[in-house]
Amino acid sequence: MQSETGMADATGRCLCGAVRYAFDEAQVLWRGYCHCESCRRTTGAPVAAYFGVADGHWHWTGAEPRVFRSSPDVERRFCRRCGAPVSYASARFPGEMHFHVSTLDDPSSFQPEFHVFWRERLQWFRLDDDLLRFPGASPGAMD
Repeated sequence: MQSETGMADATGRCLCGAVRYAFDEAQVLWRGYCHCESCRRTTGAPVAAYFGVADGHWHWTGAEPRVFRSSPDVERRFCRRCGAPVSYASARFPGEMHFHVSTLDDPSSFQPEFHVFWRERLQWFRLDDDLLRFPGASPGAMD
C-alpha cells in the first residue's frame, strides 16, 4: 500500500480502531523489548515491545491520540475512546516515534533485536532468547 506521501506503508491501530497510523517499513530504526516499570504500567504487561520509526516516515491516518506526559521529556500516546496505548516519544530519542508492536495490523514481521532496561525486568518473567540485554535505556546508554 502507498500513502499520499508516496511511501510504502505498513499500518497499525488501537483496540477500537479510532487511532490509526501508517509508516514506511524501510524506515524502521530498531525493534526491541522494554522492561522498565513505566512501560510495564502503561501496557499492563510484564514487558513492552516497541519499534522505532524515523520522524517524517510515519503519519496518523485516523484520529490523533491523546498525549500523556509521564515524565518531563516523555510523551505517551493513547486512544481517547478505548484507552489503548499506541506510542511513546522522548527527548532522549529525538527524531523518532516508538510504536507498540501490539498495535500493528500485521505483527508477524516483528523480529526483536534487544532488551532495554534489563536491570528492571521482573525476575519471575522468564525469557529464553539470545538477544542483547542492555541494563539501561538503549544500546548506547549503559545507565
